[in-house]
Amino acid sequence: MSFTGGFRSTMSALGTVGLANRDVMFAIGIVLVLAVLFLPIPTWLLDLGLALSLSVSVLILMVALWIAKPLDFSSFPTVLLVVTMLRLALNIASTRLVLSQGHTGTGAAGHVIEGFSRFVMGGNFVIGVVIFCILVVINFVVITKGATRIAEVGARFTLDAIPGKQMAIDADLSAGLIDDTAARARRKELEDESTFYGAMDGASKFVRGDAVAGLIITAINVLGGMAIGVAQQGMPFDAAAATYTMLTVGDGLATQVPALIVSLAAGLLVTKGGNTGSVDKAVIDQLGGYPKALMVAGGLLGALALAPGLPMGPFALLGAGFGTAGWYLPRQRARQAALAKLAEGKKAPAAAAEETVEEMLRVDDVKVEVGNHLVPLILNKDGPLTGKVKTLRKRFAKEFGFILPSVRIKDSSFLPPKGYVISIMGVEVANGEVRPKHLMAIDPSGGEAPDIQGETTREPTFGLQAKWIDPARHEEAVAKGYTVVDPDSVITTHLTEVIKDHLPNLLTFAAVQKLIDGLPREYQKLINDMVPSQITLVVVQRVLQALLAERVSIRNLPAIVEAVAEAVNWTRNITMIAEHVRIRLGQQICKQLTGSDGFIPVIALTPTWEQALLENIVTEGEDRRFAMPPSQVQELLTAIRTRIQKHASPSVWPALLVAAEVRPFVRSLLERVSPMTPIISHAELHRKAALKTVDQV
Repeated sequence: MSFTGGFRSTMSALGTVGLANRDVMFAIGIVLVLAVLFLPIPTWLLDLGLALSLSVSVLILMVALWIAKPLDFSSFPTVLLVVTMLRLALNIASTRLVLSQGHTGTGAAGHVIEGFSRFVMGGNFVIGVVIFCILVVINFVVITKGATRIAEVGARFTLDAIPGKQMAIDADLSAGLIDDTAARARRKELEDESTFYGAMDGASKFVRGDAVAGLIITAINVLGGMAIGVAQQGMPFDAAAATYTMLTVGDGLATQVPALIVSLAAGLLVTKGGNTGSVDKAVIDQLGGYPKALMVAGGLLGALALAPGLPMGPFALLGAGFGTAGWYLPRQRARQAALAKLAEGKKAPAAAAEETVEEMLRVDDVKVEVGNHLVPLILNKDGPLTGKVKTLRKRFAKEFGFILPSVRIKDSSFLPPKGYVISIMGVEVANGEVRPKHLMAIDPSGGEAPDIQGETTREPTFGLQAKWIDPARHEEAVAKGYTVVDPDSVITTHLTEVIKDHLPNLLTFAAVQKLIDGLPREYQKLINDMVPSQITLVVVQRVLQALLAERVSIRNLPAIVEAVAEAVNWTRNITMIAEHVRIRLGQQICKQLTGSDGFIPVIALTPTWEQALLENIVTEGEDRRFAMPPSQVQELLTAIRTRIQKHASPSVWPALLVAAEVRPFVRSLLERVSPMTPIISHAELHRKAALKTVDQV
């Protein structure tokens, strides 16, 4: 017992030392491989090296078969270089023994080479030469050449795809679909993938060079051995030819068999591509995934079994096997799916019920639900609709200055198959229908475009006349002046306008807090001086919401904070604070309203109406209210709408120019009848703004 315990302790200590110094051991191994190139080695050590080469090659092949994806064996190029050097070193060592000791017989280069020569060649060196040449052709011309080409193409396409994949990662990060940790992991995987395929492109040349070197070494061994045997050892020519050819071909087989195995492993690795899982899962599952194909193949093999002149047994056996597999596999998969569903149902019913309740209580900020026929648009995170919705967050951040909440997209069996619904804060605010596999041709001229064959409809966002047309008529529609869009673009445009109309609702208190936290330290100090001593953060939120309600960007948040700090010194009224902020943002507002000709088109109020509006403002302390009679309000609104409809077009939408004192009241009157009309006061006009008065009210 004491001896056993001592032996175990010693081996454990040696194992610990070995693991702790494996880098040193690996370096020593590489040095030994290099030493074999220059130093003679005995036959028993050559046998050990050849056995090691064959064992490592088999191990590499098994690993290539079982890995889930190529990156799991990212060290393959390095391993390939090491085993190639090992085989070449053993080739040189065996060449030294063959040329120096070949005259002593077929065992001169060790028992492994002798065993290969006798087992494969059967004592006939001509058979050995033929088999050796066939193995070299298979390795060099078929496997190595194909694997090299796949590695080259894979490296080129992988490197070309890096910018697009990097942009996809950045888009997912910006859209909130992944966090920083996941983004870093995906970037690291992308970097590893590009490095791996680039290395495989170069490493495939090792295999090809090894095959060429094997041919050259074999030719040198045969010619050099015969010359030494006849000239120096006095052997008869036929005996020298037989002996040295047997030794050389045995040596070539002992090194080419591991080379063939490693080449096969390299081919499996580079041809795996995007398949995930072991090779048997990637290949067998896909070949067996089509029962009809198996049944048809079985029928063809059965027909060949009955053909005259062909052996019936093999074809009948294989035909029966294919037919049985085609009948059995679908039933087996259905049984496994049913068992998995049953196990999932029994797993945690309480937890499932709890998740259902939580899902019912959750209110999404923005949600898009689609019918069953529109599911392909949202089938994955890179689907047509999903991809376009992800870009909205960047667009709104740049245009309006705050990050849009995540948009939840899901299918619903309660909707019409081709319908969709847009909800804001849990409330349905818009809906529509689109036609999959069709294009919407929108008539921007309002019915003046030439007719085109298709289903008449209305564009859901702006109510323009449109038709659903076949994709084959795309060029025809464009030529006739139609604006042609796909179904996912229709939904995206509708969603964009709906979000613009509900921007104030989406700017929650939490969103405002994030914006404040993102300000420079100096402006955060200004906020801290105001909140809560002078106003609350909710007041700041209401001011920002008032700006967004009129589609004024809050991206210049520092200027807005400064303007709020100025206004709170003389008022706490949210409307008055918002009006003061608008004055500070006058240049931005004017730039937003400037047309392509460099002018701001405006409709001005006559002095009569401005005086009437001013006279109906009742001031009670800081509070102001509007007291114009309803009949007069109706007359004003009718006059304004008439002028707007006269001059408004898709490219030009004039603003209403009013006095600063009445602007908020005119806005409250007009937002229900013409919410798209911008209302600007004289105080908001920048000194360099160029006006073009198109009409008067």
